[in-house]
Amino acid sequence: MANELGRSTSPYLRQHAENPVEWREWSDRAFAEARERDVPVFLSVGYSACHWCHVMAHESFEDADTAAYLSEHFVSVKVDREERPDVDAIYMAATVAMTGQGGWPMSAFLTPAGEPFFCGTYFPKDARGGMASFRQVLEAITDAWTNRREQIDGIGKRVVEQLGAQQQPAGGDVDLDRAVQLLKTDFDPVDAGFGQAPKFPPSMVLDFLLRHHRRTGDEDALAMVAHTCDRMARGGMYDQLAGGFARYSVDRQWIVPHFEKMLYDNALLLDVYTQWWTVSADPLAQRIAEETADFLLDELRTPEGGFASALDADTDGEEGKYYAWTPAQLHEVLSAEDADWVIDLCDVTGTFEHGTSVLQFRQDPDDADRWQRIRQALKHARSSRTYPGRDDKVVAAWNGLAITALTRAGVVFGKPQYVEAAVAAARLIRDVHLDGRLYRTSRDSVRGSADGVLEDYAAFAEACMTLLGATGEVEWFETAESLLDRILEQFVADGSYFDTAADAEELVWRPQDPTDNATPSGVSLAAEAFTTLASLTGSVRYETAALEALNASAAIAERAPRFAGRALAVAETIAGGPLEIAIVGMQPELIRTAFTDAPWGTAIVAGEPGLAVPLMEGRDRRAAYVCQKFTCRLPVTLPEHLRRELRPAD
Repeated sequence: MANELGRSTSPYLRQHAENPVEWREWSDRAFAEARERDVPVFLSVGYSACHWCHVMAHESFEDADTAAYLSEHFVSVKVDREERPDVDAIYMAATVAMTGQGGWPMSAFLTPAGEPFFCGTYFPKDARGGMASFRQVLEAITDAWTNRREQIDGIGKRVVEQLGAQQQPAGGDVDLDRAVQLLKTDFDPVDAGFGQAPKFPPSMVLDFLLRHHRRTGDEDALAMVAHTCDRMARGGMYDQLAGGFARYSVDRQWIVPHFEKMLYDNALLLDVYTQWWTVSADPLAQRIAEETADFLLDELRTPEGGFASALDADTDGEEGKYYAWTPAQLHEVLSAEDADWVIDLCDVTGTFEHGTSVLQFRQDPDDADRWQRIRQALKHARSSRTYPGRDDKVVAAWNGLAITALTRAGVVFGKPQYVEAAVAAARLIRDVHLDGRLYRTSRDSVRGSADGVLEDYAAFAEACMTLLGATGEVEWFETAESLLDRILEQFVADGSYFDTAADAEELVWRPQDPTDNATPSGVSLAAEAFTTLASLTGSVRYETAALEALNASAAIAERAPRFAGRALAVAETIAGGPLEIAIVGMQPELIRTAFTDAPWGTAIVAGEPGLAVPLMEGRDRRAAYVCQKFTCRLPVTLPEHLRRELRPAD
């Protein structure tokens, strides 16, 4: 036997290809080997940008003695959670059920039937702080497998039964005003955001609050968005030199980031800052949106035109080393006067060990030109440092989020390069990932083997419909409709949405999770995409599908709106209309006005007369039509008249 990960398309798995552990990828063959040898499966789940995944790999998976023990007593399977979110969802649910908490790396021990009987997260090489060493865990599992096999088999079966019983309760209509009130009670009035440390960027909640403000005029909702967006952008979580947001803030004040940069975070935040600008015209919103879009194009775009998944937190074995500065380092790059100015402006006070700090931007500089000159000098100096590792696999769902955000930002801010990048990414997903079914990942234009899950289909479908409004190319409508039809065929049963297709690999449990967490849930994304498609087609079938999808999130939205942000945003769109805009003729100023002044969630189609989209049928006059449920107001031909239709109170 030998380590088999060198053939993987996952950069995370390939990072472990030189481990002495005889790793297998997730496959029927791996479990068949466990049955033949009558040994348990050790399942290790992580991802490329995960700091503690690297720590455990270095401590244990690179250790020859540990590897030999694993090879003798287990079949070891490595999974990239970003490539196989279905596998991750099942065994993370088991981990949380057994331990009360989850995280990565996830370490699960399974029977050859795939049933989990012991789960945990990071185990150190040496016992410390009341935590058993990884070797102690392995020896205890081996002893139990050998001497208490019936007990282990019983635990595995009971866990699977309990997972299968965890059907999410359905709800009814969501009280959107009450959701805002609950969010107010959880809002941090001093440092912004929601809850205590660590603080994650609440992208989807901010999206909901912005849509709620647009519909109701609620100034408190807008104030929560403005305060949070301002603090996130000015703190250490945002890269003040190159743009882009880190994964989360370790502290309450948004100072100390967890340094990994994820595509999905930056796509979602790009969309929030763009939407915030359409509501507020705040210059900070435009600056952060454009810098974040530039970060996506400069640092995450792949040669094939897609967007890579993440940048690592660590460089040279040290978290954040690429991003942090000491006063002395600033003096090496800049004049003494400029260095002292930046130290004061960016609060370089030695936040981390070794006396380093990330650059903050608590207030705008008194000399913007001086800052831009210094910023370029620091970027150039930083480029000589070891660059963070990049996970360059292309994930369909996350690219869908990026395509949507870049398209909107490109149209709103008059940046055609953003739309061009969105089109290139969409073509890669369509041409490489889509072949009857949608596949989740690719790398170097080589498609991975993992089937797309619900979030992949829905996020890419919404992205295609957003492109339809910006490009007038009917192919994007046709692609979206086929993707959403497959959702209805494969992911829905008796009105209930599942995260995996009916014809996908059968696992011990078919997951369905409506929680909007780090990324929007598949069912929330489906609700959004079906709402848009219903607006473009007038189809009751798609409208019903949207409402059924939204129903799956209602119970969470009522109890904990922080974890139903995208579902609440879609509910806002439905409560407000939703609007439909048909623009006959590719008229850039009308298109820009539609994207800028219509509420987020509006279905927009633009194209030449005869474009084969139902909302465009019978429209020959070159004008913009604002409609609801295909009942349209008088056509308008000037941007200011369209704006008046969309913002009548302004």
